[in-house]
Amino acid sequence: MFLHAHPYQPFLFEEATKMIVGTLPPPRFTTRELRPGDVDFCYGSRDGQLWPILDRIFGLDLQYETTTEAVEQRVNFLIDRKIAICDIVSSAQRAKIDASDLGMLEIKLRNVVGYLQKYPKIDTLLFTGGNSKNGPEYLFRKHLKALGLSLLVRSNVVPRIHELRLPATSRVIKTVSLTAPSGAANRAVGSLSAYKKLKQDDPTITTLDFRVQQYSPFF
Repeated sequence: MFLHAHPYQPFLFEEATKMIVGTLPPPRFTTRELRPGDVDFCYGSRDGQLWPILDRIFGLDLQYETTTEAVEQRVNFLIDRKIAICDIVSSAQRAKIDASDLGMLEIKLRNVVGYLQKYPKIDTLLFTGGNSKNGPEYLFRKHLKALGLSLLVRSNVVPRIHELRLPATSRVIKTVSLTAPSGAANRAVGSLSAYKKLKQDDPTITTLDFRVQQYSPFF
């Protein structure tokens, strides 16, 4: 079994109002065997699409390389936009060394609700995936259940929107379950009616274009 431990601490700061919540980066980030084009930071896989999506939305002109400058670009952007990152998985065991959420076993979760209580300005969680097994929303629901909490539906249209009412306060946290920014999720994107309609109207539309349109209102 391979112990897939998260290589990065949560990226949290006092002024953050939004928080990106995923699962784990690819195992090579844990073993420190990064490839050319990887960035040594959250969502830094050269195969991932989160940073290309944000690059398109905000015109960031990001570097995609294993350098300090590439990391600093991303850190500066997050601070400027008041966006934190706290993936929900601390570690998991894997029988097969790959990046699939389904392959995670003996999952240990981070105390995301505890972080929300510690950082009171956060009002929105942006899940990089939905409620399929071991996805960010799925694991967050599991985390909430252990605390006697649950999500309330606000919109069942993709990207699905829920809210969490924190106990003993009047604070309400909005959650948005975005389509996962991974190549593995492209098949799921292709089956979405919203994507099919866009593709019908404009055959040049790509799955990246679709995600850019979906993510833009929430960032």
